[in-house]
This record gives sequence, structure tokens and C-alpha cells, in this order.
Amino acid sequence: MPTPIPVVFEAVAPLRNQVRAWREGGDTIVLVPTMGALHEGHRALVAYAKTLGRRVVASIFVNPTQFGPTEDFSRYPRDVDADLAALAEAGADAAYVPTAETMYPEGFASRIELDGPSEGLCGDFRPGHFSGVATVVTKLINQAQPDIALFGEKDFQQLQVIRRVTRDLDMPVSIAGLPTLREADGLALSSRNRYLSAVERAVAPRLHAALEGIAKNLAAGGEAGPLLAEGLETLEAAGFGPVQYLAVRDAETLSPVTRVERPARVLVAAYLGRTRLIDNVAVAPGS
Repeated sequence: MPTPIPVVFEAVAPLRNQVRAWREGGDTIVLVPTMGALHEGHRALVAYAKTLGRRVVASIFVNPTQFGPTEDFSRYPRDVDADLAALAEAGADAAYVPTAETMYPEGFASRIELDGPSEGLCGDFRPGHFSGVATVVTKLINQAQPDIALFGEKDFQQLQVIRRVTRDLDMPVSIAGLPTLREADGLALSSRNRYLSAVERAVAPRLHAALEGIAKNLAAGGEAGPLLAEGLETLEAAGFGPVQYLAVRDAETLSPVTRVERPARVLVAAYLGRTRLIDNVAVAPGS
């Protein structure tokens, strides 16, 4: 029996009408925002979303406002047909595929300004990135009107920014996160992994291995400074560079941490060749 194709919406009004009908029928709606180029991590997000609510809406939109002028917006992988097939296999009920004109019509002049968890880390190296993320996610939530919005923890700073924005703006939506999915060798699943050469792909898992080592020593009572310095040397020796940041932050506020006394994260952003990879690992004190 063929897999049902999710209902595809390109405009806001019909999407809202469908969501309203589902809600009137007693269904809980979960939004899974994506930029397409879907992989097993996205399929897992949709599958997990199905455990949170009866109906899942996945959006596909490569958001130009979160890319800097020298970043990879133009070459970011796009294959809507393959993405729709992946969503069907994962069990999504609807796909929202807006155009740039729908998201940013002529005369669009509003952006969300941020402080707090958007500061530092990726915020230092991608000016305007989180403003673009917060703006597009706010629009997607307003357009789809879900009960829950689900994001992966690989972009952990992004997740915390979105939690802060929805809380600060009293948006009637719950934000959920799904732990990072990985290849068997530890590499975090990412649409950008397809940029890696065969040689780079063989090196890439060392990023996660370095984070795991730092997290283990932090949990045992180690101090962040020396562990991060050693980790940086390890990454650079493996061929990563530049390493934009390697840091230990409080898991909720993302403020810097010297010793782990409450849940924390070790986070990294590093280039391997031309590909920018990010990852993070949770640290629980005394674990």
C-alpha cells in the first residue's frame, strides 16, 4: 500500500484552516520547522512529534535572513520532492512550503532583536543570524498556530534562543527538543555533512569524541579552562580549523561555566575544510 503523501500548503490561510479543523476535532498540532535537505535526523523529529501530538506539520523553508553575506545560502541543498517523500515516510500530516514572497512580502520591515542566550558562541561569528532565526520561527509559529514546536538539540543555542523568545513574547506554544541523532561513529547528523569530502568525513567524528572527553572530565570535577585548551589542541591537530569556539556553558542560560555544578553543555563550532560543523554534549555534575 503506497505511503500517504502529506497535504502540501504554500499559503497561510489554507494551512490555518486545516489546523483549525484538526484542533476542533480534538487533535494536538506539532510544528517541525526545517530548511529541507531532510535526513534521518529530520525523520526522527517527525516520528517524535507524532508521540507529542496527533497531527504533525513540517515546514520547509530555506530562510535567507539567517545567512550572512559570505555564508552558504545559495548552495544550501534543496530538493523539495525528496523532502516531501521523506516526510511521507516519517508520517507527517502536512508540509508547509512557503515561498520567500509569502514569508517576506514586499515592504517587510520587522525583525526581532535579541540579547540573553543569543550572545556569544554562534552569535559572535554570525551577526544577525539569531535575529533571522527568531523572526522566521515566530512567523512560522504564528502562521501554523501549533500547540508544540519541536527542534533538534544539535543547534542547542538556537533552541535556547527560541525558548527565550516564545517565553518573553507570551506565545501560546510549548517548545520541545530532541537529542542529537548521530551516525554510528558519533558524527551529528546534518544537512551540511554532504559537503564533506571522503577524507574530511573520516576525520569529522573526532569533533564529537573531543567533546565527550571534555564532558567526562568536567563531570568528574575538572576545570573548564585547561580541558578546553587541551581540546582545542586536539581538534587543531586532527585538522579542524579555524575552531570558532569551544566552550562550556550553563544549559539553561548559556552563561560561561568554570566548573559544572548544574546541567551544562560543551559546545563547539569548527571548520573542516570549507564545511562549518557544530555540535554539543550535555554534562551533568557528578555523572
